[in-house]
Amino acid sequence: MKQVELYNDHFQNFKVYGIPHAQLIIADLPYNLGKNAYASNPAWYKDGDNKNGESELAGKEFFDTDKNFRPAEFMHFCSQMLVKEPKTGITDQDIENDANSKAGSRQKSKAPCMVLFCAFEQLQYYIELGKRYGFMHYIPLVFRKNFSAQVLKANMKIVGNCEYGLVLYKERLPKFNNDGQMIFNCFDWVRDTETPKVHPTQKPVPLLERLIEIFTDKGDVVIDPCAGSGTTLLAAMNTLRRAYGFEIKKDFYKDATEKVLRFSQPKLF
Repeated sequence: MKQVELYNDHFQNFKVYGIPHAQLIIADLPYNLGKNAYASNPAWYKDGDNKNGESELAGKEFFDTDKNFRPAEFMHFCSQMLVKEPKTGITDQDIENDANSKAGSRQKSKAPCMVLFCAFEQLQYYIELGKRYGFMHYIPLVFRKNFSAQVLKANMKIVGNCEYGLVLYKERLPKFNNDGQMIFNCFDWVRDTETPKVHPTQKPVPLLERLIEIFTDKGDVVIDPCAGSGTTLLAAMNTLRRAYGFEIKKDFYKDATEKVLRFSQPKLF
């Protein structure tokens, strides 16, 4: 089996491919905006300026597959495909006890987790859904941009410049590679100027590399069930992890394999 593989298939068919269990699952969860997908995006207008009138993207969907996404099926997949949580390891209670005793735990956890990118409105829904599948704990994430994709309208003085996400895990704290330092839950969204842009909700490779390096070791497996542009797999390749992904849209699959994944530049250190 290859160390990195993208499948033009639905993640529900994972058993066909015999892929290994993952230390980390990363997914950008669909948020079905329908024909309002570009409503707050400059692309709604010609050359991004509302003075020029509407562009051909006005009233169009990002994809025609979001409406078929089943969150429960996704969560079941994650519960099946993460590596088994070790019987021993650090729990949230251990951290609280360490804080009370003023003695930090030095044991490194090996438990898996998943990182989900989702809309702000979806956060609580996925927290509760995760509990139904054994993911009893979460860490909220904020990804801060130095720009906004929203259109500045006459009555809009505050525009959004953040994306949101969750770390979901079961009972044991996930593996953390932080060299004893704090990791803030607010990350800078670094623009990716090197990777070809092939997907409307493409995530930057440097950000994905950072997340992968925190929650996995070299040689660990990363899975992206909603691979889209393939940047998660590219980030995993660059950081010397094994990676597997699923993308059901043929056009995105083709662009990911032909334009994105060939840009791998593994880090030597």
